[in-house]
Amino acid sequence: MRGQLAPELLSKSLRFFFQLLYHQFAWAYDLVAYTVSLGQWSEWISAAYSRLDVQPVLEVGFGTGQLQFDLTQKGFAVYGIDESRQMARLTRQKLVRGGLEPRILRGVAQNLPFPANSFGCVVSTFPAEYIFDLETIREIQRVLLPGGKAVICPVAWITGKTIPQRLAAGLFRVTHESPPMQELLAGPLQAYSERLADLGFKVSYEVVESNSSKMLLITAQKSAPA
Repeated sequence: MRGQLAPELLSKSLRFFFQLLYHQFAWAYDLVAYTVSLGQWSEWISAAYSRLDVQPVLEVGFGTGQLQFDLTQKGFAVYGIDESRQMARLTRQKLVRGGLEPRILRGVAQNLPFPANSFGCVVSTFPAEYIFDLETIREIQRVLLPGGKAVICPVAWITGKTIPQRLAAGLFRVTHESPPMQELLAGPLQAYSERLADLGFKVSYEVVESNSSKMLLITAQKSAPA
């Protein structure tokens, strides 16, 4: 019992910490993300770039706005929504400082304030549990153009062999931030795929690997009229 209780308490404590980090301590989010990912956070987020091939793009949960900044700088027509007031302020400041126009709103994924058939792609990198909510899936399906797709990056694994990398990988396993692939496929992702399929999405998975990490990409393509 004690062996099971310690990781559970640690996981709950970290979830509470990340909740604070996403709101009251949002100013420290980028530094913490860079540190716990051993510098690979930006690389993980950028893995979604090449999959966003139809515009305009909606980012659900834009966080500190790095993907918003990068895509806007590359000429994408990109919009964003996030429920955190603090993250919205940081993102707006980042874009304005870069001479870019913010197209962001505060709101929740379960009630997207956009017309139906508005976006070629929807992207979400390392979102919270709301991404699995049936109402979120319905809203993403609603705002996507026929044939459009959602690109979801739910999890990454550190695979390097250095001592810091092994320690970080072990911490992620203990806290269930990076559960084994088979455990994911047999549990939450299977249920997620079934919900997506029920709403007419064609679902595929892809593991993107680098020298010291790998990440999972889920692509869900909305059905188009025959």
